[in-house]
Parts: sequence; C-alpha cells; structure tokens
Amino acid sequence: MSDFQRVTLVTGGARGLGLATARALAEAGCVVVIGARNKTLGEAAALSLRKDGLQAESVILDVINPAHRRQVVNYLAATYGRLDSLVNNAGVWLDDPVDAAVCSNTAATIAERTVRDTFEVNFFATLLLTQALLPLLAKSLAGRIVNVSSNLASNALHSDSSSIAWDTKPFAYSASKAALNSLTTHLAHALRDTSIKINSVHPGWVRTTMGGPHAPLEDSEGCRSSVMFAMLGEDGPTGGFFHEHETVPW
Repeated sequence: MSDFQRVTLVTGGARGLGLATARALAEAGCVVVIGARNKTLGEAAALSLRKDGLQAESVILDVINPAHRRQVVNYLAATYGRLDSLVNNAGVWLDDPVDAAVCSNTAATIAERTVRDTFEVNFFATLLLTQALLPLLAKSLAGRIVNVSSNLASNALHSDSSSIAWDTKPFAYSASKAALNSLTTHLAHALRDTSIKINSVHPGWVRTTMGGPHAPLEDSEGCRSSVMFAMLGEDGPTGGFFHEHETVPW
C-alpha cells in the first residue's frame, strides 16, 4: 500500500491535541479533514497546515449535532468516496478541574446534568458518528478507527490502590470513556471479518485547555498514539486499549 494516501477525519481538530494529531497525520502524508464546532477556528487550523505545504481542510462538526454528522458523511462521500481513518478526538471534561492534584470522588453526589452532558459528547455522539461513517470506512483499503480514551477509563486502575487513578475520580469523564472503550471492544467484534480495525488509545496527560497547565506532555507528544493507530498496518491489533506500544488495562 505504498501509494495509498489516507483520507482522515479528526474530530475536535481545531486546537490542542486534535490539531496536533491533524498536523502529525498530514506530515505523514494523509489528507486531513478537521472537524470543528467553530467554523473560523477550523478554517484557521486547516490554513495553518496548508501554509506548511500539508493537505488539510475543515468541516463544521459539532459531534452532538445530528445535522452536522449527516453533512460530514455526505461531504466525505461526495468528495472522496471513502474514509480511511476516523480519529474520534472530540471530548469534554465537566468534572472537577482537570489540573487539580486530586479529583474528588463525587459519584454519590454528582449532578445528573453533568453526567448526561459528558456522555452526550464522549459516548453517544461518538457512537452515532462512527456508525454513520462505517459505510465509507468499509470502502477503504484499510479502514481505521481510533477512539481517544484515557487511562481514567480503566476500572482496573481505579480499583488498584497503588495506581494513579486511585485518588483521581472524575466520575462523569471516567465512566463516559469506559463506555467508549466498550464501543471499541464490541465494534471490533462486529467488524472482525472486515479490513476495519478499531482501538482505544490513552494519549497521556497532555498540556491543553482540557489537560491544564500542569500536565507533563506537549500536545505533539500526546498525539503519538492516535497517529500510530490511525495508520496501523494490516498486522496490527484491533479491539485493544493502548498508550503507544503499551497495553492499558481495561
């Protein structure tokens, strides 16, 4: 597949980790479509890549908006006739401040609205967008789906008193990403007889608007897992949870 140029959609791609992912994929030779809620920010992000000689464009995509999802599917179908990689990067954190040393456990008291709003973006919108794009991914020579998760989705780590997650308990975020991981395992099974591969990735704690100023990783470092699995070879895994080359426990 040396002449195979990937058409890639990165949701939440106008800034931070999403933009770093879009840039790295474009630098690797992909045609990158940046999905952004804000038209101005999305166009500026795509222009910044094109100024560096990279192939990038933007589409308006608020992932929770059904009309936006339909428009993106129709645009990709009309323009490219396929989708090779989908990076489900868009997400929200509505719990305690992410840069706090310890996120308190509010499972007993958290507001219903916080949980529902978090799941709406981090799980339901991702599920529905992915389902809508499956026919285009099926037309790829090697369709790839990357669900940007977190080690805070790991119930194994949350139940381990020696792990980083033991005293870091953002319930809405953690639970929504755990649900996203379930999508990964279930969809991998559903697609097991196809060429499409789907994996969850943990980017690490990244210094972005969501990650906060105290995170140790630059966004250019945090995007490595997404890029790796968006361009995964034929012999690569599916239905797994990874941080770069390391497996993350469920």
